[in-house]
Amino acid sequence: MTPDFQFPDSFLWGSATSAYQIEGSPTADGAGPSIWQRFAHTPGMITHGDTGDIACDHYRRFESDIALMQQLGMKAYRFSIAWGRVLPDGTGRVNAKGLDFYERLVDCLLSHGIQPMATLYHWDLPEALDNRGGWLNPDIAHWFAEYASLMFRTLDDRVKLWCTLNEPWVVTDGGYLHGTLAPGHRNLYEAPIATHHLMRAHGAAVQAYRALGQHQVGLVVNIEPKYPASGSEQDLAATRRADAYMNRQYLDPAFFGRYPEEMPEIFGQAWPQWPQADMDLIQQPIDFLGVNYYTRSVNRHDESAWPVKAAPVRQSHATITETGWEVYPQGLSDTLLWLKSRYGDLPLYVTENGSAFYDPPVAEGGKLDDPLRVNYLQKHLKAMHHAIAQGVNLRGYFAWSLLDNLEWSHGFSKRFGLVHVNLQTQERTPKESAHFYARVIASNGRELNEPAP
Repeated sequence: MTPDFQFPDSFLWGSATSAYQIEGSPTADGAGPSIWQRFAHTPGMITHGDTGDIACDHYRRFESDIALMQQLGMKAYRFSIAWGRVLPDGTGRVNAKGLDFYERLVDCLLSHGIQPMATLYHWDLPEALDNRGGWLNPDIAHWFAEYASLMFRTLDDRVKLWCTLNEPWVVTDGGYLHGTLAPGHRNLYEAPIATHHLMRAHGAAVQAYRALGQHQVGLVVNIEPKYPASGSEQDLAATRRADAYMNRQYLDPAFFGRYPEEMPEIFGQAWPQWPQADMDLIQQPIDFLGVNYYTRSVNRHDESAWPVKAAPVRQSHATITETGWEVYPQGLSDTLLWLKSRYGDLPLYVTENGSAFYDPPVAEGGKLDDPLRVNYLQKHLKAMHHAIAQGVNLRGYFAWSLLDNLEWSHGFSKRFGLVHVNLQTQERTPKESAHFYARVIASNGRELNEPAP
């Protein structure tokens, strides 16, 4: 029997972005610089020397961007708040103009019938706090709770969905272990410390929300399901380590109050012992979990793959995106079902999902065909529906990304947007994937019943 890809009536269809990637004007109107402002202006760190100084100029164009979201029928929008825009020093003095920007953004969303989902931390730590140790300083949990409390007091009357952290694994792995992302450290001993303080900050923010908030707060993690390259014990053990390092390292503390048993094996002497009080702080009940899914990884044992000793095996006959990621929609179903099985029947949101492919120039009449992205969307939305049919409590989907933006160390070289951005003129052009997604939203999924393009 052919499935009917109709989604629940209350399902939230939206898109996602982050502050440094789209806003531009990172130090305008009294904002304090972030670690990404510094990192982007360090020669050799970002492709082509790109920076977020202008990005998509969303700071000045948010009203027209929101009108475009409304035209595409989006019901929700996940954005992030730049910590240094509202607290230039990270703590203490409040920047009224920065706070006012996010109030106007939220009010504009609501006036267009779009529900806001606010992310408190999407990687842009205030430089002033990094100068005090950043995520290596145990005081950062209190700094983050202070910042979170300010935002809850300001916006919780209008924002009903709050995310504490976005992808803490990426913050640690890229920022403190391999040095490819801000703040650019490469230190085996620092990585577990940064992870732990990120999770303590998450717990402290959830506690603050329970004291001040009236709606829902959750955590956003990137999940990359791990599959063994063979049935050998070495490959199976490598796959378990890879899964513990990337996936369970952030979920097990939040839900079970402990780190995976594989972590001391991965980090050796660099793995600390943490007091139980810390684990109790981290294990705060949350209202939902946000899942960012892009690809899977097939793993084999590799002694040279530091520090996990697990290396990905590129799959033949697979479609590979511009970022080198395999297109594997089943991994999204597998991930959602695994989360339900391991962590219980918590409400879930797919808070990011998307693909970077080569886009041709905008054609006459403003047409831009992106068939690979349309196909990616279609197959992943079907995989998501399959998980719902299996009993997963999935509440919404946020496509990454609304706009072509600064893709971190890739600069503007990788385009994930549903909407093309001309970086010289800032002109927005919805791609065919945007029009396809608009039809999915308008039909609440039934567009997926149509034959594949």
